[in-house]
Amino acid sequence: MTLVDAPVDRQLHGLRLGGSPKPHSLGLDFVGHGVQLKLGPMDGRKRVEAAIAMGVADRPPFGAWGHTYREEWSPADLAAVTVERARQFGWDFVKFQPRASCFAEAFGSIYKPAGHRLKGPVLESEAVPDLETWSTVALVNRKALDDQVDSLHMVAKQLGFGVPVIQTVFSPLTVAGYLVGKNSSRVVRELRKHPELVRPAMDRIAEALVDFSQRSVAGGAAGIFYAISGYASRDAMPEDVYRELVLPSDQAVLGALPHEAWFNVVHLCGSKLHFDLVRDMPTQVVSWSIHNLGTPTLSQGRSLAERAVMGGLGQRKSLLYGPPTEVQAEARRAIADTGGLGLLLAPGCSVPPRVREINLMAIGEAVAA
Repeated sequence: MTLVDAPVDRQLHGLRLGGSPKPHSLGLDFVGHGVQLKLGPMDGRKRVEAAIAMGVADRPPFGAWGHTYREEWSPADLAAVTVERARQFGWDFVKFQPRASCFAEAFGSIYKPAGHRLKGPVLESEAVPDLETWSTVALVNRKALDDQVDSLHMVAKQLGFGVPVIQTVFSPLTVAGYLVGKNSSRVVRELRKHPELVRPAMDRIAEALVDFSQRSVAGGAAGIFYAISGYASRDAMPEDVYRELVLPSDQAVLGALPHEAWFNVVHLCGSKLHFDLVRDMPTQVVSWSIHNLGTPTLSQGRSLAERAVMGGLGQRKSLLYGPPTEVQAEARRAIADTGGLGLLLAPGCSVPPRVREINLMAIGEAVAA
């Protein structure tokens, strides 16, 4: 078996190392003739760039994320723990994890810290207690979002160019669901029955999210992680209803991202997904949990979305309970399913705070093997 250093061996000029819109083989013609690719070490940014381009890297990029409920109320504390975890576990990219309530707080909901590392923010009053209040929804607490921009800036500055950081941005409908006390059935019901009230509120939310996204990129984010929390699902509404009432607000946010935002992810949370929706959402990567009912495999999702995929690891099973050997086996299955191309290895959603560190360490050990 001959080892070939692709950057210097001109005989491999026919092997496309990136830029293809669809996955291609890892030099299989050459392997069949006794030639094996040997790539030098890459940093996280180069691995992510290769994955987005469906190209070859020394290994798939990986990362994970989860709430740090005590630290997330302080921009400096949140930045410090994020940087610490990124370095400890060797993440190639960082999905910045602000407190989930910050978007609702920005529009008037009141939350307080639970004071416990395993418990999230406690709702004291929702911004939209009744149907009529939708007409008054407005950005009233800009600091709730400013803090996340400031914290991400600290993270990006400390981790440097080689570890891209992406800002979490909830979709307008996801934010609207939080404004009614995280009551998804109520917000969907009122959106469908009274779109003349709810959609203008979603438009105002979208405007604020565009500004938040743009300021995050200016502050050092490589892009955004656009989270749709359970609404792009048959459990929430039919696909045609989503396309009519919700998709325009998604496109308003994603379509306004600056050119500098090169690493954007759309995350479909939940089961029984309307996966075809991602074709109309301009991002470089799609994320979902392959372990939920009615969701495609990684390779199926890559083909359907025609872009790179993020996921493969069970955030509420293997990562939470282990053992590490199961995490490693799951990582290997994800790599085998995709051939390692167009794959960003990660959990399907946020990892619970009680996760064992040894299981998070196992992700990096699996890709390094």
